[in-house]
Amino acid sequence: MSLEFIIRLIGMVIGGFVGWQAGEFLVAKAQPEPPVLTYVFALALAGAGLGLVLAPYFTTRPFSWASAKIRQVPAHHLIAAIVGLIIGLVISALLALPVSLLPGAWGEVLPFVFAIIFSLLSVSVMVLREKDIFNTIGMRMSREGLLSKENRILLDTSVIIDGRIADLCQTGFINSALVVPRFVLDELQHIADSPDALRRNRGRRGLDILNTLQRDTPVPIEISDIDAREVQEVDSKLIKVARLLQCPVMTNDYNLNRVAELQGVPVLNLNELANAVKVVVLPGETIAVQVIQEGKDPGQGVGYLDDGTMVVVEDGRRHIGQEINVVVTRVLQTVAGRMIFAQLEGHSSR
Repeated sequence: MSLEFIIRLIGMVIGGFVGWQAGEFLVAKAQPEPPVLTYVFALALAGAGLGLVLAPYFTTRPFSWASAKIRQVPAHHLIAAIVGLIIGLVISALLALPVSLLPGAWGEVLPFVFAIIFSLLSVSVMVLREKDIFNTIGMRMSREGLLSKENRILLDTSVIIDGRIADLCQTGFINSALVVPRFVLDELQHIADSPDALRRNRGRRGLDILNTLQRDTPVPIEISDIDAREVQEVDSKLIKVARLLQCPVMTNDYNLNRVAELQGVPVLNLNELANAVKVVVLPGETIAVQVIQEGKDPGQGVGYLDDGTMVVVEDGRRHIGQEINVVVTRVLQTVAGRMIFAQLEGHSSR
């Protein structure tokens, strides 16, 4: 039995009782006196019907609507509004005593009017200028050693499925809380339930990575219910939420990266980070690499460094399966990443 059904039954009983009382009142005033039971029963039945239909619209429906709206509002907006309301009520309370001494109706009405005006004004100022106010308070308290401000980073689906975020968190380079919106978690679940085996495995990997982040990393992970219901696409929702929370988005998605930058949302691209921390090699340096496969051109061998950088070795085909020393001849930066061309140590350049 649902809560709404119970509310409807209660509304039916209350409506029937009110209708019965109204019927008795009208019958007592009627001249000449009509059939008592007929009118009373009709009004009681009408009241019960209205109570059955309208009860949820005065109880559960407004509460559900308010709860949904509150869940969409960022916590810092709620805090700012509550602080503003308290300030407004305090100011109006201080003014209530002298204003109440005014003669006539002014002394009775103005305290209530002042309470409404100062409450609305204080809430508006706090919400509109909350960033500046909280930043000022935060910097002052930080200087006094009273506050440690925590930043947040939004994670998108691609960076969770990628999995490197878990290793990055273990290194200690991230000291911000990671926020996973509920709609991103729903998208991961949808991918994990896909009939396509590849997509299904990717979705399950993403869910496993989230479990690892929550269980084995020192970085706090938050599953947030904040949403942008007026937007349908997940990437657009992420950008909207990032603007509301005033925090960056971590992603591997090139299109999301560009769209977010165009809208002024900071982006942390894990691929760009990986390229930035790759080992720097210069032409003429000697490196060790294990040749694992043939190259495109005749005689070439291909190997990889520890960071995944491809090394193309001239005349390296006959050394497949061996670790050899090679001399770097040139480094090529491509859209897909960096490639190193090398030749066997002791061989002269062609």
